[in-house]
Amino acid sequence: MRHEGIMAEAMLGIRPDFAMSPIKARFPRTARLLRHADFERVYKQGRRHFSASMTVFYLARPVNVETGAGAAASHGPRIGFTVGRALGGAVQRNRMKRRLREAVRMSHLAAGVAADVVINPKKSLLATDFADILNEVSRAFMIIEQRLASKPSEKLAPDSASNKKAGSSKPEAGN
Repeated sequence: MRHEGIMAEAMLGIRPDFAMSPIKARFPRTARLLRHADFERVYKQGRRHFSASMTVFYLARPVNVETGAGAAASHGPRIGFTVGRALGGAVQRNRMKRRLREAVRMSHLAAGVAADVVINPKKSLLATDFADILNEVSRAFMIIEQRLASKPSEKLAPDSASNKKAGSSKPEAGN
């Protein structure tokens, strides 16, 4: 009987309350981290934030004013997800990515923060309540905003200064 009721409601355009809404927030291509080289750069040069069910890697992206097409994409954050095979089969890994993607959609990283972020879940993410995942992602984004906003130019200056020191100290070490 219930099946007939659902079919009748569908024919009339009435959606049951358990159905998903037809308008879904997108995760646009410009907001995603896609290239392997970008993931590697975030892992090697970026910083980390640890939480109970995930590790978040992040790296400030230099804003390129000279390039036209890349400048539009470089203003906002780009998010990537890595879920290794050790965390489970394809069904479990895809479920983790879906839960993380939805948490990222719901807790926005400030559009002014030009950063690459890679979220690496732990096995415990599957058993964690979605509200807790949402809190962890929101807290991670808040910390990333604070750390990148506090020292945007200082982050680049010490790296270039340390490279100069490293270059000048090599000949001294040889003497």
